[in-house]
Amino acid sequence: MESVNSPEDLLGQEGLLRQLTTRLMEKVLAAELTEHVGYESGRAKPDGKANGRNGYTSKTVLTDQGGVTIDVPRDREGSFEPQLIKKRERRLAGFDDRIIALYARGMTVRDIQGHLEEMYGVDVSPDLISRVTDAVADDIAAWQGRPLASIYPIVYLDALVVKIRDQGVVRNKSVYLALGVNVNGGKEVLGIWIEQTEGAKFWLKVVNELKTRGVEDVLIACCDGLKGFPEAIETVFPNAVVQTCIVHVIRNSVRFVSYKDRREVVRDLKPIYTAASRDDAENALEAFDDKWKHRYPMIGDSWRANWERIAPFLDSPPEVRRIIYTTNAIESLNSTLRKLVYYRGHFPTDEAAVKLLFLAIRNLEKRWNRSVRNWTTALGQFAIFFEGRLPSV
Repeated sequence: MESVNSPEDLLGQEGLLRQLTTRLMEKVLAAELTEHVGYESGRAKPDGKANGRNGYTSKTVLTDQGGVTIDVPRDREGSFEPQLIKKRERRLAGFDDRIIALYARGMTVRDIQGHLEEMYGVDVSPDLISRVTDAVADDIAAWQGRPLASIYPIVYLDALVVKIRDQGVVRNKSVYLALGVNVNGGKEVLGIWIEQTEGAKFWLKVVNELKTRGVEDVLIACCDGLKGFPEAIETVFPNAVVQTCIVHVIRNSVRFVSYKDRREVVRDLKPIYTAASRDDAENALEAFDDKWKHRYPMIGDSWRANWERIAPFLDSPPEVRRIIYTTNAIESLNSTLRKLVYYRGHFPTDEAAVKLLFLAIRNLEKRWNRSVRNWTTALGQFAIFFEGRLPSV
């Protein structure tokens, strides 16, 4: 074996790693041809064998080590079909996976092209990169239409804004995500939807799609007060409890509060959403109004107007409250996606936006290997509170 005296000797254009890759690929192809023609190289062709070896054809193949030139063996009949690198193929499967992985991390086509040239010395055209990433379209369609579980104890819904070119103008569009928690406490993104504006009709379409894909019941739906969503989900899943995210309610409450009062207002709101019961929470809201109504009457009015969407979690024990009083579970997902979206600037089409988000979500879901914290205890409480609607736990 050749000696390695520097990183260039190992990883360079003529380095040992690339040489080993070339030799290994040629050895595998030679073994495939031996299997095809039925006799070893260097031996006489057995009697009765019409087919035989017929030299080599050189071609350059893109690999994780960059472009390598290999000699592909041929047979006289032209019937040999290599499996390692098929006829007319110029890339190993792992190379496509590398391109898709880079795209999923928010890199643009031009960024990927520059990265591959810098790291591997390979000049890959933008069209090739686009074709590789477009190949996930079938995966997206299968994922978006896949059957779902019959019941989800919790479904979180939230949105993020992305810039997408539409009819020659870059517009802000909302991308809506549904994150479900199944009966085992595992998280899964149920779907991605893009809409110019939100409303009851849009949310009814989303919820009906979930039902069409197999969801028969949702115990609690958590959202940030999205317009039209409560009515839509109650139309399709009439027994679902719609819980507005308390964190969003607090944020909306202090939007018009002066900076010098903000900390004190937040502190005085806390007894409402940490109360032991609904009655205690209503008393705490009265106390808040007694102190602040003369200066900020809109806060108490807003809480009362939305009380039936705010208060459901107060009927739950502490283990369940911690899970449903905020949409942090999906906001954490959105935070990661927003970073990728910000890096990309804007997308040429809706499909391009969905492609990036799907690939990023697929990467994130690989790390979701643990159930929601304290899920076993919470599930037991769900079984009591929603008697008869959960499988045996």
